[in-house]
Amino acid sequence: MSPTLLEARNVSKRFPVTKGLILGGNVGWIHAVEDVSFHIDGGETLGLVGESGCGKSTTARMVLLLERPTGGEMLYEGVSLQEMSGADLQRYRSTVQAVFQDPQSSLNPRMRVGDIVGEPLEVNAGLPRRAVRERVAEVLKDVNLDAAFAQLYPHEFSGGQRQRIALARALATHSRLIVLDEPVASLDASIRSQIINLLKDLQDQHGLSYLLITHDLAVSRHLSHRVAVMYLGRIVEEAKADALYAEPLHPYTKALIAAALPIRAGQESDEMVVAGEVPNPMDPPSGCGFHPRCPLAMPRCTEDEPALREVAPERRVACHLF
Repeated sequence: MSPTLLEARNVSKRFPVTKGLILGGNVGWIHAVEDVSFHIDGGETLGLVGESGCGKSTTARMVLLLERPTGGEMLYEGVSLQEMSGADLQRYRSTVQAVFQDPQSSLNPRMRVGDIVGEPLEVNAGLPRRAVRERVAEVLKDVNLDAAFAQLYPHEFSGGQRQRIALARALATHSRLIVLDEPVASLDASIRSQIINLLKDLQDQHGLSYLLITHDLAVSRHLSHRVAVMYLGRIVEEAKADALYAEPLHPYTKALIAAALPIRAGQESDEMVVAGEVPNPMDPPSGCGFHPRCPLAMPRCTEDEPALREVAPERRVACHLF
């Protein structure tokens, strides 16, 4: 792995909740992300996993500068995103791209594929048309599509091909970090494996870093080098992927893996089952946010928020059991 490319330091994001359209005031806050810290090294994939509403997508939107943190800071190659401007900010937007869940809605149906893939080059790099066409042909080849496809429209392709087009668009500006927001969730199972293998190949060829946002632990297991598990806006466990899936520590991680990755016949089960729903982020519980659903909760868990501590080399967990 290369040196750290992106780092989040104690990042938080809260959204105000207002009452009324004209004279309404602020009646509370949605705690979307709370005190989150992580890093992504060059050539590495960090998987950010958890249930819907846990803060994964809000974290991704802050990385993409679609949201600004309420607290903390994010750094790219050691430079704070909040302090970037001018050429530095343009370079960041050029080298940090995204691939979203549904390529059908993320690709403009009125534009030809060549224009879709080449648009970031014209906006960020100001290249002449000939250079744009050459780069479009190059990245289409990288994702195993014929250069002639540049003349077609998105509706003329299958779902898997459209996701390849979205990948080509993300690669066009020589990206270093790509945010993958549920990149295979809308695809058939047979196509998923092709896109996952393509993502791995592209990472090896170009030294790409990925921030993988997913609720699918099987996808994260195949793509991630490290995994951070989020619950109610906080990271509750982080470890190398192999270690986390072999021996999850946090009760929530155990429950996620038990639900998503069933054990094989004859294998001993240490299954953790949780009941109930994720608490309201406007009114999070005191102490550990997971304690209302945790079968191992202790009295201390209702009062003290556990810190995310290193319990082994390259392994952090936020739980009073450790």
